[in-house]
Amino acid sequence: MFQTYSDADHGGDKDSGRSTGAYVVKLGTGAISWSSKLQTIVTLSTTEAEYIAAVAAGQEILWLWNLFSELGYKTKDASTLYIDNQSAVSVAKNPEHHGRIKHLDLRFYWLQDIVDSGQISVVHCPTAKMPADLLTKSLTRVKVGLCRDMLGLAL
Repeated sequence: MFQTYSDADHGGDKDSGRSTGAYVVKLGTGAISWSSKLQTIVTLSTTEAEYIAAVAAGQEILWLWNLFSELGYKTKDASTLYIDNQSAVSVAKNPEHHGRIKHLDLRFYWLQDIVDSGQISVVHCPTAKMPADLLTKSLTRVKVGLCRDMLGLAL
């Protein structure tokens, strides 16, 4: 139903060492929900920062599922969550690949359960095709234009 893109810039805030996590949710060809904010903890790896951003995106997907369900739109199809970090995709799909994030709080393992249940399908997205980059870091004018087009916000 939804196509969601999540991204993070590991340690992007030079003052606190925290990462900016972001996601964009699309329905059809346009963005319907997005968020960009500093993560609440300092992450120790890019995988960890990306995975925490993916958890936030997954929570938004389920909230939107509930909203649309209350409005009478039911779906059985999994929503797709695109992540541009192969390790974070691996961790979300397979709990055995948790060596880099085993120290995280248990609440972050929620995404693995949702992926196992079939509500969310996690897929790798090459960085060049990641529209959520727009919300995590400064980009060139050309990249901003590409992200804008990917989000369905073209003029």
